Amino acid sequence: MQLTLDRASAFAAMPLAHLRQEYPNHIMHTLNSADHVQSPRAMHPVFYGCYDWHSAVHGYWLLLRCARLYPALPEQAQIAAIFDEHFTPQLMRQETAYFEVSGRAPFERPYGFGWLLALAQELALAPHPHAPQWLAAMQPLIAEIRSRLLDYLSKLTYPIRVGTHYNTAFALALSLDYARAADDTELEDVITQAAQRYYDKDTDYPAHYEPGGDEYLSATLTEALLMSKVLDDTAFQTWFELFLPQLDQVQQLMQPAEVSDRTDPKIAHLDGLNLSRAWCMKQITRKLAPQHRLHQPLEAAVQRHLAASLAHVVGSHYSGGHWLATFALLALED
Repeated sequence: MQLTLDRASAFAAMPLAHLRQEYPNHIMHTLNSADHVQSPRAMHPVFYGCYDWHSAVHGYWLLLRCARLYPALPEQAQIAAIFDEHFTPQLMRQETAYFEVSGRAPFERPYGFGWLLALAQELALAPHPHAPQWLAAMQPLIAEIRSRLLDYLSKLTYPIRVGTHYNTAFALALSLDYARAADDTELEDVITQAAQRYYDKDTDYPAHYEPGGDEYLSATLTEALLMSKVLDDTAFQTWFELFLPQLDQVQQLMQPAEVSDRTDPKIAHLDGLNLSRAWCMKQITRKLAPQHRLHQPLEAAVQRHLAASLAHVVGSHYSGGHWLATFALLALED
């Protein structure tokens, strides 16, 4: 269960098929008048495919990541073509304009914010000769999302701890990586201060209540992932021991979730949960001392979670197929 060229190729084929697929589409759209009744592509000329806006965003992220990790990827030309087609100044201005309409402040907040910044980070790393122009075209949207995230954190008094799109910690973890890669010290400082404000005092977290029936994130593990990025190794280990003092005994967290119906869009989230848990556990383990008692239990849990869901990614029903490859890539990457 490792990331290979063949597996990256199979993952990349999924968003390549779906990023131009406009329907079915799940729209989260505020209508201020009849004029705002529009098709997904009319509203989002770049991110109209993959069922919903954020899945389109991280579909593009996946393509760039696979292309960067594997220069011999057979889909390199197709990936460049889809970016050339969509990442233009005109289309990105239309994407940005959508956010500027009154009443749309909560749109894709914070999950889509985090993925948009992660996409910007990956674009900055992309070796393709057209990547600088793709990134330049995207700058107005990046600036808009960055501004919205700063504003959001200035008024978010309490973190949102659900295991779905509104989870605060997951979006902040992605955004923090972007801020550091972009040398954006203002954004980095705001995120680290928010993380400590929200989570620094958390102890004996009730992880045994997980999972929820439609979750694709672990509220417990995404919080720990974020704090592993905010705190140095020693401080994190101290915090983690207080946060989850008996982690190895919490079977609801250490054992993968059961997925009863992979054609159901909500229940299919649980495959994503297993994959995102594996990703979080791998990242957390790296912050623990080599002799830490949880190394072996966490490493074993990673393998169980991968075994439960990895085989259901490629070729999956569209309910999961439009997004699961992204989380599989996160889970497998070293």
